[in-house]
Amino acid sequence: MTLHPLHRPVWNALNSGWSTLAQGDARALRTDPRYAPFAAAADDRAEAQTALAALITGNDEAWIVEPDPIVAPPGTRIVREAMLVQMVAEAMVGRTPTIDSVLLGEEDAAEMRDLALMTKPGPFLPLTHRLGRFIGIREQGKLVAMAGERMRIPGFAEISGVCTHPEHRGRGYAKGLMQLVGRAMLERGETPFLHAYAAHEATVALYRTLGFEVRAQMHMMVIAAR
Repeated sequence: MTLHPLHRPVWNALNSGWSTLAQGDARALRTDPRYAPFAAAADDRAEAQTALAALITGNDEAWIVEPDPIVAPPGTRIVREAMLVQMVAEAMVGRTPTIDSVLLGEEDAAEMRDLALMTKPGPFLPLTHRLGRFIGIREQGKLVAMAGERMRIPGFAEISGVCTHPEHRGRGYAKGLMQLVGRAMLERGETPFLHAYAAHEATVALYRTLGFEVRAQMHMMVIAAR
């Protein structure tokens, strides 16, 4: 039985689009912690789980995203858990937005991280901005909204880092930027996907208006060394 490429998104990304950022071996892998905190074991056997735990040292946290319930590897502790929905868009719905977006780069890195740490769209580490193409909106020179790319798996690209400054919400910036990012992926021949907290029903409903549909429920667990 051939599983869907997004069945185990982190493990598959670390063995394909993220392979240059992967640390570990065939038993367990994690991303370079400067870029992202994700990790995965090859399977649930003791050898792989021990190898996964060995990748988490000091004050590091590792984000595990799997289709089945997760048990913390020996020697680690659970920091938090949540249910996610994995959503996929075969096409982006709606008109191309007329928002005035700008391509973000290395010179914008500090502002991007500040905005992400304020709004908490998900983990955004010092080099997360290098994971893919990010675009944003500036008002009076200030970065007030952005969206970009994260996991890469052959044929699929993840939309991530979507956030808007609290003082500039309600203007459709996040939706517009997601449309632009998603359309760029489709033009490259990649299918956009994303992960959202299952409990955030309004957010999931918004993503549906863009053409995303739920593909699977995913278990997310953040772990750290004991």
